[in-house]
Amino acid sequence: MPLVTATNIVHRYGTDIILEGVSITIEPGDRVGMVGRNGCGKSTLLKIMSEIIKPDGGTITIQRGSRVGYLKQDPDLDPTETLKDAAEGAFDTLHALHREMHDVYDAMATAKGDDLARLMKKQATLEAQIEAAGGYAIDHKIEEVLHGLGFTDAQFSLPVAKLSGGQKGRLALARLLLENPDVLLLDEPTNHLDIEGRIWLEEFLNHEYRGAVVMVSHDRYLLDNVVNKIVEIEQGRLIDYPGNYAKFRELRVERRTVMLRAYESQQDKIRQEEAYIRRYKAGQRARQAKGRETRLEREKAEGLLEKPMEMAVFTIRLPAAERSGDITASARGLSKSYEAEDGTTKVLFHDLDLVVERGERWGIIGPNGAGKTTLVRCLLGEIPADAGVVRIGANVKVGYYRQTHDGLDVNQSVYRYLQGVILKEAPTQAMSEQQARDLAGAFLFTGDEQEKQLWQLSGGERSRAVLAGLLASAKNLIVLDEPTNHLDIPSAERLEDALGSEGGYEGTMLLISHDRALIDHTCDHLLILDGHGNAEIFAGSYTEWKRKDESRKREAARAAEAEKAKKETAERQRREAEERKKAAAKPKAPTTNKLARLTTEQIEAQIEKIQNRIKQIDQDMMSGDTWRDARKSNQLSAERAKLMSELEPLEFEWASRAENT
Repeated sequence: MPLVTATNIVHRYGTDIILEGVSITIEPGDRVGMVGRNGCGKSTLLKIMSEIIKPDGGTITIQRGSRVGYLKQDPDLDPTETLKDAAEGAFDTLHALHREMHDVYDAMATAKGDDLARLMKKQATLEAQIEAAGGYAIDHKIEEVLHGLGFTDAQFSLPVAKLSGGQKGRLALARLLLENPDVLLLDEPTNHLDIEGRIWLEEFLNHEYRGAVVMVSHDRYLLDNVVNKIVEIEQGRLIDYPGNYAKFRELRVERRTVMLRAYESQQDKIRQEEAYIRRYKAGQRARQAKGRETRLEREKAEGLLEKPMEMAVFTIRLPAAERSGDITASARGLSKSYEAEDGTTKVLFHDLDLVVERGERWGIIGPNGAGKTTLVRCLLGEIPADAGVVRIGANVKVGYYRQTHDGLDVNQSVYRYLQGVILKEAPTQAMSEQQARDLAGAFLFTGDEQEKQLWQLSGGERSRAVLAGLLASAKNLIVLDEPTNHLDIPSAERLEDALGSEGGYEGTMLLISHDRALIDHTCDHLLILDGHGNAEIFAGSYTEWKRKDESRKREAARAAEAEKAKKETAERQRREAEERKKAAAKPKAPTTNKLARLTTEQIEAQIEKIQNRIKQIDQDMMSGDTWRDARKSNQLSAERAKLMSELEPLEFEWASRAENT
């Protein structure tokens, strides 16, 4: 039975139709990725499915008893709570169940007959609900999720009011995962996650969470590794594709190829009919021509095919940059640290030696706060290092894409902005209006979008325009700091095309990013900062480094397990030796010991008899009749204590004889 069903959803913003007759069904176990251009209605559809907003048309049906959890991009958190307390708020329902269970226990102390039976039945129901809601070991779960999403123990006591926007986003995700709803609706869950956090989220969704997932994400590796179905929103409609994102790309190309052929075939037929109509409209065949014209107009009104949106093919080569020296940038003994809020010294990197040669593509990766942007700014001489020497090579022209775009003249149209950037940065490569429009088109600005002024653009569109201008400004060293933060997937893929062989960029690149697909497709060297002041340099792709890193971690885990087993064995042997030594030094039991006169078989028989009686007492004490009868309960407890005191010397005598045989 479906958990969530959306039927014929229609939604508008003003006169713009965002969703037009969209239907989607979420079954138990579904893992759905939702893709499409920014502004196509992905987030809107998630909000409608979670009943946060009401559509203009259509219906939403949620299975009775099912819980739907939605990850908001602007989380609503109590600023006075600590980070850990805010996460623990996910278990409010569990805490209420525990309180209800305590009330049941109190009532059972005096209940009898039917009332007691009813309470015992309610106890069983509550125990099942408590187990489903997280049981009793919630502290471990809270810490596991917070650690997985990049929080440290030292941050658990921070008030929510002091958290950054990114930290609040991660906290909201942690709380939602801990709530464990039946359906997770995730709107850009990786927005504030570093690479390790994204990998952890993949593992959690694949191995820990058992419900259904619908996610809007620009992280292609997350979509590849988690989802089993892609739905694309395009021009207000929804199209299903089986498989992960990689399979979607294949099927989408096939589908659009078929659509394009059908469209072109129909256009050829229309042109032939229009030629016939023009030729014979005024001649002897005017009646036939008029009939064909009427039929053609009816076919256009009822069955005219739309031209499919352009396939992602990069169709422009970027201007060539001047040749730089063989060494683009180098550093020797580079170190940088700062004083943290708690008074400790935070080392970002130390004694770092680095050589970046002409034409190399470096990816700089590491956890949030590891110092990636600081390192780049030290290399470029924008901020001083604490120690070390930095050199920029001969004839190096730097183009720097920052996370913020201060200083833009937002009153320019897109193509005028591109013309101005190229004229300023590379006067010899000045572009005509048509060339600037072609460049804008290559970066997915089509038709009227090229006429929009920058202030009218969304954050992602503005980022795309800035990237287009930067890549076309003939710089031989391009530095990109989180360039895909606000880009949808088609824009990120277009950036990859521009930086790859299709785009013709032959310069050097430094890329700071958590986008594994972008790093994998564009970088041939990696600089990995671990967040503890250490750095690793690797020649190869991200996938190659990840494979090496996982192998290294497995070896370390095996070595740690072997060392642990070795220590446990040594400790066990030490204890056994001590016990033997104590036993040897212990004086022999006096011959007056009455147990010494018994045979081993007699001792074993007495031990068995006492143990059987203890088991019977334990069963009797579990009975409701017994624990309601205080006198009987006390008698059984006293008898059990007496039997235990009789059992101990018998077991000791039996063990002593066993050691000496």
